[in-house]
Amino acid sequence: MRAWHFVGTHKDFERVDIEEPKAGPGKVVIDVKAAGLCHSDVGILEDEKWLLTMKELPVVPGHETAGVISEVGEGVTDWKVGDRVAVWPMAELMGYMVDGAWEDRAEVSTDALVAIPDEVGFSAAAAATDAGMTSVGALSTAGVEQGTKVGVIGFGGLGQIGARVAKLRGAEVYVAEVNESIWERASEAGATRVAKSITEFADVELDVIIDYAGYGVTTADALKTVKSGGRVVQVGMGKLEATIDTYSLILGRKQLHGSMGGSKDDIVETMRHMASGDLQPAISEIDFEEIPAGIQQLIDGTAVGRLVAKVAD
Repeated sequence: MRAWHFVGTHKDFERVDIEEPKAGPGKVVIDVKAAGLCHSDVGILEDEKWLLTMKELPVVPGHETAGVISEVGEGVTDWKVGDRVAVWPMAELMGYMVDGAWEDRAEVSTDALVAIPDEVGFSAAAAATDAGMTSVGALSTAGVEQGTKVGVIGFGGLGQIGARVAKLRGAEVYVAEVNESIWERASEAGATRVAKSITEFADVELDVIIDYAGYGVTTADALKTVKSGGRVVQVGMGKLEATIDTYSLILGRKQLHGSMGGSKDDIVETMRHMASGDLQPAISEIDFEEIPAGIQQLIDGTAVGRLVAKVAD
């Protein structure tokens, strides 16, 4: 079957043909229909630190997975062939410790399965498993609720979901996004104001700022801007280092929290909003064979919304 392999930092992904998986005990095999692309897929190509998260190489990347069960293993009783499912990537660190979604068929633990509502397509479901889970999980880490003044840095694959769900929770949302061409979408999602830099909201007294970009300076700007006693939640990993102003951090009694991934409940919440029509994130579909070109879009900053590869119809 078709697959893409990660073979090492600073090396291109390799298109390969590998053996099809068999469903082991407590596992299923999924015919992958849609597989998302993430900025962390760029990160593994550029920074050796990512190797610490992986099993021995090569490994099939891809941690946003949606498809149809085609085989069930011994002891599996709650799921059946034909079920439409998405995969919670945190269960087995899919795409890192086990082979991920960039393949025609994937073996998955039943602990990771989430049923896809009838109203949600495969591409949206794939995006829900990481872009949705991680953005919504960060809202919980941040304590976003009715009346919270929340700043969102980056209105890309994650930020567009985080901003919208924050609004649905009753928060007052302020979006920082360098790409002015998508400001209108941010406003349509419910943003009170949109600007290029989070520092432009210093007068708002933001309770919390969630940095979905993570390019170093964005983290530093967030800590300077959040109100005294406020909280910055770091999600984006555009760069793995940042220089921060500890003067502002300490004297302002501010908090800096890291947030990685999320729970199955976060995926369920994301798909519930998708199914109702309240959440309609921008998703750009590409062909499975175009995954390297999609990665280049992420590098160049030209991707629109969340990139998802269609693996099969």
